[in-house]
Amino acid sequence: MTGAHQPASTGQITVEVVERIRPGDMGDLCDAADLAIRDGGGFGWVTPPAREAMERYWKGVMVVPERTLVVGRLDGVVAGSAQLVRPTRNNEAQSFACTLTTSFVAPWARGHGLARALTLAVEGEARERGFRILNLDVRATQVAAIALYRTLGYIEWGRHPHYARVDGQDVPGLFFYKDLTEAITATSRHEDRP
Repeated sequence: MTGAHQPASTGQITVEVVERIRPGDMGDLCDAADLAIRDGGGFGWVTPPAREAMERYWKGVMVVPERTLVVGRLDGVVAGSAQLVRPTRNNEAQSFACTLTTSFVAPWARGHGLARALTLAVEGEARERGFRILNLDVRATQVAAIALYRTLGYIEWGRHPHYARVDGQDVPGLFFYKDLTEAITATSRHEDRP
């Protein structure tokens, strides 16, 4: 990992859908992901991969037609991201539903509302694209993320006792969905507020 940016925060958060990852942002994105993985919030990874592998991963995300990358910044520095994954074109039966995945915030940027802003941005993107249902899954150990999803109106529909394996131990996973056609609740109206 290169020197991770950890600015003296004023707490200014922004989120954006990115069409391409700028060179300076690539370093920040990899640094943030690396720190999140080390803190147990990896999106599949338990140990951060080599920098080259992580850069290839993010470049790959940008070329998959069914994926939309949303990045979150704290004081201008990329500090987290989330992805909207749409079903493949041949999946007519599930064409109404999409998935929020690969959501993380670097430990140094937590507590400013960035995870909430990323989630709401993905929801907004899904609504704009005409999706009715947004699905997600999360390790049961990610207590703050689970609390956020529940606060935002996600419904837990299942639990998998062998969802992930971390340090030789099985970790349960929780599965959630949100009906995007229901009225926006008071808890999810504050997109720009922490």
